[in-house]
Amino acid sequence: MGAESYGQTIVIDLGLERGEPESYHRPGRRTTSPWFGPAIVAVLALFGLTTSVPPAPPLLTEVLRVPIGPGDPYTIDADRLLVQSTGQLSSYRLADGERVWQIAQDQPVYRLRIGGGVLLLRPWNTGREERGTTAISLDTGAREWHNARNVVSFPGTGLLFAVEGVRSNSGSGRRVQNTVEVLDPHVGLARWRVEVPNTAVLLSVPGSLSRIMLVRDDQTADLYDVPTGAHLASQKFPVADYDPENPVVAGGAVLLRHPGRGSIRVSAYDPATLQLLWSVRTPNVQRVKPCGKLACLIGPDGIRAVDPVTGAERWRQAGWHGVEQYGTRVVAFSSSNTSDPVAVIDPATGRILADLTGWTPVPGRTAGGELLVTREIGPGPRTMVAVVAPDLDRPRLLAELPPGTGDCQTAPDRLVCRSMYGELLVWTYRTRGAG
Repeated sequence: MGAESYGQTIVIDLGLERGEPESYHRPGRRTTSPWFGPAIVAVLALFGLTTSVPPAPPLLTEVLRVPIGPGDPYTIDADRLLVQSTGQLSSYRLADGERVWQIAQDQPVYRLRIGGGVLLLRPWNTGREERGTTAISLDTGAREWHNARNVVSFPGTGLLFAVEGVRSNSGSGRRVQNTVEVLDPHVGLARWRVEVPNTAVLLSVPGSLSRIMLVRDDQTADLYDVPTGAHLASQKFPVADYDPENPVVAGGAVLLRHPGRGSIRVSAYDPATLQLLWSVRTPNVQRVKPCGKLACLIGPDGIRAVDPVTGAERWRQAGWHGVEQYGTRVVAFSSSNTSDPVAVIDPATGRILADLTGWTPVPGRTAGGELLVTREIGPGPRTMVAVVAPDLDRPRLLAELPPGTGDCQTAPDRLVCRSMYGELLVWTYRTRGAG
């Protein structure tokens, strides 16, 4: 060991014998803790397991994409999608998007209607000549039968009705004339018929029993049993406009809005006997709508919900001016149209269950009491879709829809929308895991 000087710098050579502990060369004990190695192995194993878990699937997954024209109709029935496009009528399974059948369609229709377990096709009628209705099997696409008149259906009846319509504001198939025939949907043959000398309003009376009611021009209301054609009751009704929403069946009564002595009145009738239950002056009521098991009397002063059997008031809300049923949910609106929803409500109490401000409900059926809603935001605009589950007090975002998507309907766990690019898109959606 020595020291050498290089200018002002002194370098000291310590040599090899510089006092290192002997254990550096031959350690006599472990220099790390005994748990260090196993801990590293566990961390690496945990990291490997974490990175090997696949990412969660998207909340919205495309199932099917089919071409469709801007004027072509489509409809959803249970687990199938029916589409009219480019001279073809096709049926697809909503579960996996597989096409079940396809047939040529020489006479396009403006609407696909399902009733009595068959698809009802009524071609466009550009003149005064009635072109009739053709029944198509939902399972095979085969033609079942043809009727020379307009065939309509009512929920809960199970049978079909062949009618001669009258042009009026009472709604398609609602004001009829001459003869009403009740058809067996499987073979298209008439089970029974009733004559209508002038005109009448035809409506269904939902309930545990299948009934229809004819309100004739002389204000005579006749009640019939649908399966047998038996005449059950008759009653003289007041003069009224009998538009598409008057009368209505709400809860356990038939409610009619009509002129009275110096004021508008609402009268309720027993759906089994047509006997008058109650009648009250309602000068400001413009419409009557079903609200769950109650009836909502709607006017400029807001909504007043009453028991349809007794007429007793259950709740009122001055800021609401419309209600609509979406599956099992009831939505309140701030105006008479459906463009400005306020909230999902409990129809029995009027209590707000979920705030829908800024969202638009999607019509159709869903699973588990859910309601799908859409909203346009930002430039473009972008369309977002969200779900309102029974346990939520506001929409929960699912996904952003492709640009140019709209005119949507729902089926259980499925969302069907038109695209401005001439396509119909079907997605499967899942609500679990939505943030």
